[in-house]
Amino acid sequence: MSAWVHGRVQGVGFRWWTRSRALELGLVGYARNTRDGRVHVVAEGPRERGERLLTLLRSEDTPGRVDLVVEDWDAAQGDLVGFEER
Repeated sequence: MSAWVHGRVQGVGFRWWTRSRALELGLVGYARNTRDGRVHVVAEGPRERGERLLTLLRSEDTPGRVDLVVEDWDAAQGDLVGFEER
């Protein structure tokens, strides 16, 4: 699963928060800032856990402010280990 998170999500601990939630769910992947102010989240694991992460990303409990989450479900690459902040 890949998600592009729009809003005030940089400089507020959003990637750290996302990493913590992903690790709690047993997902691997990363969250990275993009030059245009979004955060790109890539997570691999069971689909239901990815869907739970998307629900959390869209919740009001995130650091900063999330205006929009655009998701894309691709086949897992299988080469990710752990969950990183990039």
